[in-house]
Amino acid sequence: MPENWNQKIIDEFRANRGKVGAPFEDARLLLLTTTGARTGARHTTPVAYLPDRERLVIIASAAGSPKHPDWYHNLLAHPRVTVENGIFTYEADAVVLEGEEREEIFARATEADPGWAAYQAKTSRIIPVVALRPLGPPPPSGAPGDFLKAVHDAFRRELALIRKEVAASGRSLGAQLRVNCLTVCQGLHHHHLMEDTYMLPTLGERHPELASPLARLREEHETIKRLLDELQSLLSGEGSAPGTAVGTAPGTVPGTAIATAPDTASVLADVERLTAELEAHLDYEEEHLIPVLNGVAP
Repeated sequence: MPENWNQKIIDEFRANRGKVGAPFEDARLLLLTTTGARTGARHTTPVAYLPDRERLVIIASAAGSPKHPDWYHNLLAHPRVTVENGIFTYEADAVVLEGEEREEIFARATEADPGWAAYQAKTSRIIPVVALRPLGPPPPSGAPGDFLKAVHDAFRRELALIRKEVAASGRSLGAQLRVNCLTVCQGLHHHHLMEDTYMLPTLGERHPELASPLARLREEHETIKRLLDELQSLLSGEGSAPGTAVGTAPGTVPGTAIATAPDTASVLADVERLTAELEAHLDYEEEHLIPVLNGVAP
């Protein structure tokens, strides 16, 4: 993209916490900041991404150009990059994928969006696929309650994207969309585990008046866990409709069986139930905990 076009998207992305207008309104977009291979200067570029469990994947298509994009040359020279997703900014290591892993993920990408295949058809180069591995969880910023709200908003946004993707997916889900669903399930499991292990016990000790809300939050965690387990079971083929073929789809995380044709209507119903339950839970948690968390901020 031309530099002035890129800057327009960057400014809009940052001003609206990751939301941009057409033609990327419903796209999964991040801002990638790399270090110049020759100059050492920092360069920021809007890049489409794919969720992939604990990491993100980006594709150096350059719209099918004969040459790799500049950001790809930069991260080859300096693999440490900065990622902005509109809510969090964090450091990551860029790893160029090769062999079977690259082929499987690119196949997932082209199934989800045939545009990637069209770009590959336009060029003789093998379009690189790059994994971005976060160095750790996003660093807290601002008051604790505001950080919690940011985490919640990230889950809200991801579930909204998945609902749209599932609804538009046709009769069966592609491998990448199943990975998208499994990624958000894994993230929610981890988030609630951390809350149950650290945040809620600490708040209970310091604020006895929160006993009733904290008990309700723990119960809701169990309900959401059940919904997550049901969705994961369906995606893995254990809850597939009779006659659904089950196997390991291309691009599947090694050792994870995924149904080759899960019933879209069943998946959408599970996602809708999960979203409704989670939205109510997040709203209740924010109502009762954010004032306390921000009040005890140093």
